[in-house]
Amino acid sequence: MTFSLTARCTRTGQVGAAIASSSPAVAARCAYVRAGVGAACTQNVTDPRLGPWLLDLLAAGAGAADAVAHTVATEPLVAWRQLTAVGVSGAPAAYSGEHALGAHAQVVGADCVAAGNLLAHPDVPQAMVDAFTARPERPLAHRLLDGLAAALAAGGEAGPVHSAGLLLADAAPWPVTDLRVDWTEGDPVAELAALWQLWEPQQDSYLQRALAPDLAPSYGVPGDL
Repeated sequence: MTFSLTARCTRTGQVGAAIASSSPAVAARCAYVRAGVGAACTQNVTDPRLGPWLLDLLAAGAGAADAVAHTVATEPLVAWRQLTAVGVSGAPAAYSGEHALGAHAQVVGADCVAAGNLLAHPDVPQAMVDAFTARPERPLAHRLLDGLAAALAAGGEAGPVHSAGLLLADAAPWPVTDLRVDWTEGDPVAELAALWQLWEPQQDSYLQRALAPDLAPSYGVPGDL
C-alpha cells in the first residue's frame, strides 16, 4: 500500500523522506527525519514507534545497517514491517518482513533507499533510486519528488494512491519542511509537488523567524506565522 524514498544530500547535509500510499495520512505514521542524524520510514502494517526508534539508534552511533538489524532482532512483530534507514554517513539499509504485502521490493543506493509493498511491479523502487540519482546537482527535495513521480510512472501501487508526504531536516532541530497531502481523489504526488513549489521560496524565511525574528521579513503579509 506504500512506496517511499529515504535519502541524504552529501552537499548540504540535509536528510529527507518522501512517501505515498493508498492509505490516508501516510506521512503522519510512516516517515521520520532528524537533523544531524538521518531519516527513516516504517511501513507495511505500520508501527509508528519504529521510525523514532531507528533514529534513536542512529543518534547513538549505530550505522543504518546495524540500526535496522538491531530492530529486526529485538522487535517481536517485525515480520509484518518494512523498514528503511539513512544516516548522515555510511550505507543506507532496508528490511522487508516475511509478511510484507503483495509485490514488495527494496533497493539501496549510495545515498538513498527505496522500498514499497503492494506494488504494481517490483521494479518500482529501482525506478525511484534511478530518478533520485539521475541529477545529483538538484536540491534534495526536488530529487525526492522526482523519485515519487518515477514510482508512479513505473506503475506505483497495485491500487490508487491517495496520500503523500515530504519531510526534510537541515541544521535546525526540527523538520524545516513537513508537507502532506493526507487524502485526495486526484494525484497526491502532483499535489505534493505543488505544495513544495509554494513552500520552497518561503522555507528560509520561516526558519529565520524562529532563530532571528529581528532580522526576519516584516510581519503583516499574507502567510505570516
